[in-house]
Amino acid sequence: MLPRALARASRLRVTAACSAALLVGARVAAAQDVAAERQDLRPHILFVFADDLRADALGAAGNPAIRTPRLDALAASGASFRRAYCLGGPHGAICVPSRAMLHTGRAYFGLDERDFDGARTLGEALGAAGYTTFATGKWHNGDRAFVRSFQSARSVLFSGMSDHFNLPVRDLVDGELGRERRETTHSSELFADAAVEFLSGHEGSSPFFCYLAFTAPHDPRDAPAPWSLRQGADLPPLPPNFAPQQPWDIGMMTVRDEMLAPWPRPEAVVRQQLGEYYALIEHMDHELGRVLDALAAREDGRPTLVVFAADNGLALGSHGLLGKQSVFEHSLRVPLIIAGPGAPPGASLNGLVYLADLYPTLLGAALVPPDTTPEATPGPGARLGRSLWPLLRGERDAVRDSLFLAVGTTQRAVTDGRYKLILYPEIARARLFDLASDPFERFDLVGRPEHAARVEALTARLAAWQQELGDGAPLSVAAPREAAIDLTGAARTPDRWQPSWIRVKYFGE
Repeated sequence: MLPRALARASRLRVTAACSAALLVGARVAAAQDVAAERQDLRPHILFVFADDLRADALGAAGNPAIRTPRLDALAASGASFRRAYCLGGPHGAICVPSRAMLHTGRAYFGLDERDFDGARTLGEALGAAGYTTFATGKWHNGDRAFVRSFQSARSVLFSGMSDHFNLPVRDLVDGELGRERRETTHSSELFADAAVEFLSGHEGSSPFFCYLAFTAPHDPRDAPAPWSLRQGADLPPLPPNFAPQQPWDIGMMTVRDEMLAPWPRPEAVVRQQLGEYYALIEHMDHELGRVLDALAAREDGRPTLVVFAADNGLALGSHGLLGKQSVFEHSLRVPLIIAGPGAPPGASLNGLVYLADLYPTLLGAALVPPDTTPEATPGPGARLGRSLWPLLRGERDAVRDSLFLAVGTTQRAVTDGRYKLILYPEIARARLFDLASDPFERFDLVGRPEHAARVEALTARLAAWQQELGDGAPLSVAAPREAAIDLTGAARTPDRWQPSWIRVKYFGE
């Protein structure tokens, strides 16, 4: 038998242990309740992605020549990032690496842009966290990456482009991609239909991630009537930095995009193509309106974070170019709007932003654990994405102090937010622009002595970016080629995706 004092002490210890256990249990239960409550507060995510959309081709961006009421309203209800960019790409199809970077949060250097091997995708991470993931529209990366990213999908375009009225699409059901079929409904209507059906039919307690990737306004620029009927005085004006030709051989000067009009660029032809481009954007805006209406009609009580962005911009006459294969603002700066819980209505944010920043931003909104973010996930490709929530919450003005751009091996650029330096290693040329006073990059400052130190400092910063991201392209070559180029009268060949009316109108066939 225990002595009386020892027995009393033993009973006290048991009582204390039970009380502590009850306290720990209560704390665990409370933590679980808080965690469950936070899970209930996780928003739905609707991500809308446009194809080849210039940052200035929206009414909300101050463009009076285009009518985009639904996107303008979305911008008014959320935050617009005025300095958002696609990093660039190693080849002319900039949209492929752009999408790979978006869905992995990584730079394209060393990243498998088709299947993202070794990198967890945005949809994959959200699905593992309990989101219902759905996609429709253009993918343009590999099948395996797509199947990893989404639980279901309808009307997915895996190619880079197609006649908007003749699309080869596939569905994803039970983890299997179905056979390709042809759809003759205009692409923007087809993809909006799929998104509306998903939003109207989603039930249950789980939040959703709906990825709607329009292929508009990518050419061929065949919007349906009445959007396609702009003529004469209703055509958009030429961009302020229009030029008949680009005077330097900056690389990729005769790729598919650049062949859509002759050299020198006829002003009337460029204005006509701008009209067709704007028509696709206005039609897409209308179709997006149907999707937003379906979203508003939902009554599950869970808020929705709506993101609108584009994979890259487009020249369309700026600097004598038509395509996206340059580091100029018109080709790599993109629109980016975030609306919904946590996004300040009507905010205009000027921090330097990459599309890849949406990866950690959306995972943060979904309360995905840190081990699935690019900063912690092992795999190929340099870490690039940084969460934008400090900007949205007003805690910071920027998430980086400079931004790096790259196209092929022929163009490299860096900006500190005001000044932008462009290097063309293979022709031994450079350009410097003051984006504050010259946002259209018309006045080159490189030759001015007062900017010599700035050019040197920005060159060093550019080289540091290369080292950080694993970009091995040289900034100089032993035997530079001739810089000047004149493509007057150069032969042009239409690609197989252009419908007959475009081949007749712009190629004379």
